[in-house]
Amino acid sequence: MKKSIFAPMTAIALMATLAACGTEAAPEGDSMVAEATETALFADLGGEPVGPIYRKAKADTLAVSGYDVVSYFTDDGVPVVGAEEFTVRYEGFDYRFASEANAQAFIEEPAKYAPAYGGYCAWAIGANDALAPGDPEVYEIVDGTLYLNFNESVQGNWQKDIPGFIASGDTNYPTHDASEHYQD
Repeated sequence: MKKSIFAPMTAIALMATLAACGTEAAPEGDSMVAEATETALFADLGGEPVGPIYRKAKADTLAVSGYDVVSYFTDDGVPVVGAEEFTVRYEGFDYRFASEANAQAFIEEPAKYAPAYGGYCAWAIGANDALAPGDPEVYEIVDGTLYLNFNESVQGNWQKDIPGFIASGDTNYPTHDASEHYQD
């Protein structure tokens, strides 16, 4: 059987291409390619999730669809999408920030900025003990806590009894396991 010198060279070229393109289709066990395609963290605060965190796909680690959770609390209060370079891992999930200052603010007090109920819809968890996606553009800050809702119509329902839904949500959310994920 003939051995080809081109097979190893092709594999090296493929791995370099995958790394350069940022794809995550690296062969299993190839730590060099996996490290090159993994998000570089600005900081890793460690910790384990205490409840489910909403993300688009179960295997995804990006919280709040990449929105900068500190931006909700700034003077203009307009949420903005964070940058990959300012990614902070907290309780196993990645939060992105628009600036180093916002990332630092989160590092100092992550519980202050992380959304209630892991970014799931505040009305769904409060009214129905159910997990439904929270839309980062449909939100309200109540007593210094960020709450997201599924959409504006649902937010209207939530606003009819915010204190009641928060009380129910605070009771219901801890009964959900951190491994749970909303399924369409």
